[in-house]
Amino acid sequence: MNRRTLLYVAVPIAVIAGAATYHRSQRNQELDHQAKVKSEGLLVVTLVPVEERTFHPAVPFTGTLLAVNRAELKGEVTGRMTRVAVQEGDTVAAGALLGAQDEDDNLLGVQAAEAQLTQARVQALQAQRDNDRAITLLEKRSITKQSAQQAETAYHATRAAVQAAESNLGLARLRLKKARITAPFAGQVARRLVQPGEMLNPGQSAFEVVDNRKLEIQANLSAEVMGLVKPGLAVTFHTAGIDRAVDGRLTQVSPSLSSDGRTLRVRIEVPNPDGQLKGGLFVEGVILGEGEVKQASLPATLLKAEGRDADLFVAQEGVAHRRKVSLGVEQNGFRPVQGLALKDLVIDSGKDLVGEGTRLRVINSATAGGK
Repeated sequence: MNRRTLLYVAVPIAVIAGAATYHRSQRNQELDHQAKVKSEGLLVVTLVPVEERTFHPAVPFTGTLLAVNRAELKGEVTGRMTRVAVQEGDTVAAGALLGAQDEDDNLLGVQAAEAQLTQARVQALQAQRDNDRAITLLEKRSITKQSAQQAETAYHATRAAVQAAESNLGLARLRLKKARITAPFAGQVARRLVQPGEMLNPGQSAFEVVDNRKLEIQANLSAEVMGLVKPGLAVTFHTAGIDRAVDGRLTQVSPSLSSDGRTLRVRIEVPNPDGQLKGGLFVEGVILGEGEVKQASLPATLLKAEGRDADLFVAQEGVAHRRKVSLGVEQNGFRPVQGLALKDLVIDSGKDLVGEGTRLRVINSATAGGK
């Protein structure tokens, strides 16, 4: 084996051996560190400082999302459902047929009324011709006045028959229209309450159509906040199934309080172009007032609140101490907090394991001063 071959073999072996030695050294250092922490009885934690941030005055609310355009469609005439054209969840255009009652019978009724009207008009036209001829002959004294009057009477009778036939056709078409249930606007079928072959009576619910592209929330606020809210204010809220804050706009404030004088009704519009939000979802959010105020705050993800109160642990000289604090409403991922001073160091990672008096070992260098 020549020198060059030995070099090609020896270099990779040396690199591999060096890497193995380095990783073994790092592993041993980590094990030594863990053993030291365990022997000292210290809990490893990370800390987050309380920081000052700017917040808007906020009015909390709860409510339910509803479609701005929603319609419960009911039967207008008595009849059997001979066609149901949609299923729940179907997307429909404005004017789309949802279902029909006695469809063939009503169509035949319209056709029969059209035929009767055509016949009446033909008879009226002939009667008009006979009446015109009678007037001419009467002027020439070729017929008696009585014959001319009979022709005139027959003409007026056929005109009345035409009007009656037009009314019958209008009623037949109206019945056909009322027996056809159509979508009043573009949207989705939220509920289908009838099956083919069922009888549907006037006032009985058949379908519900909603347009989820624009939703609304009607919320009741405490009368104490009526000076803080007005149309145009921004709104943000959270709801189940959506992992982000959703924005809305306050569009209406009731001109008067409730009968007991305790609550104020407001209306919030929520654009929903992608249809991700659904009507019926419960929401919790805030109306953001005008102006700004600086307050001590913490990241919302760090806080486990029960109502507006929370228990936290702060690190002081390497020891955990429990603090009970009051929380404001989340804005831009942070919540105002009362009961802590600026720069207080709050335990983040490891917070579920600490108790009053737990000795700590801080591992994030940015907050090492809290040891």
